[in-house]
Amino acid sequence: MPELTTSQYDLVYNTFSFVFAAMLGSFIFFVLARQQVAARYRGALIMSALVVAIAGYHYFRIFESWSAAYELVGDTYVASGTPFNDAYRYVDWLLTVPLLVAELVAVLALSRRQSTSLTLRLGIAAALMVALGYPGEVADDNMTRNIWGIAGTIPFLYILWVLFRELGAAIDRQPGEAKALVRNTRLLLLATWGFYPLVYMVPYLDIAGATTTVAVQVGYGIADVLAKCGYGLMIYAIARAKTEADQQAGEGLVAEAVPVASMD
Repeated sequence: MPELTTSQYDLVYNTFSFVFAAMLGSFIFFVLARQQVAARYRGALIMSALVVAIAGYHYFRIFESWSAAYELVGDTYVASGTPFNDAYRYVDWLLTVPLLVAELVAVLALSRRQSTSLTLRLGIAAALMVALGYPGEVADDNMTRNIWGIAGTIPFLYILWVLFRELGAAIDRQPGEAKALVRNTRLLLLATWGFYPLVYMVPYLDIAGATTTVAVQVGYGIADVLAKCGYGLMIYAIARAKTEADQQAGEGLVAEAVPVASMD
């Protein structure tokens, strides 16, 4: 572990603390908000709650590991001899990334056959993307990092193809406001997931060790909040919009079924 100034150490420390608080707050919100949407969309919010709960636990462990990995000597933080376990983050992603794509499929309320097929294929691709990226993340040389980075990009491109090609027709069938929200959620997923490769490539810049360490930890933390908390809020907004659309459609059917009294 590289030596850090107090400001560098505190920046990472406070980032982990912020991410943990964001995950905890989001979990409470998703659990309470479940009753505000129709039953058919609650599964998506349950998955949102699971995602931030899993991420919150792992960020707490990352927070603890970071604290144990350094000790303050004078005005500088130096390695304590206890290794920093960054693998917690990849274990988190291995569990949560498949759930993120499953959330989007669940809130669309497709047929059981479509939902099962999409969830299975996207979930496997998401797990492969994370698993293939980890060896490159811990590699000491850029060549190994390149190989595993390219390998992890293949399932990522497949996920994008499914989201923007196969789901296109399903999104077009969404009611009013929900259609725009789903499209924006898909773009948010693309933007946040696209941020991870940028952080992944920070070591290529050959910046000093301390700067690289801080940039990677802070970058991943920001990306995780957007990709999990922010994404979950978008899923909630879609579920609410679709619930309101369903209610309006139901009221319309009732109104048509009630005969209008004639005036004598």
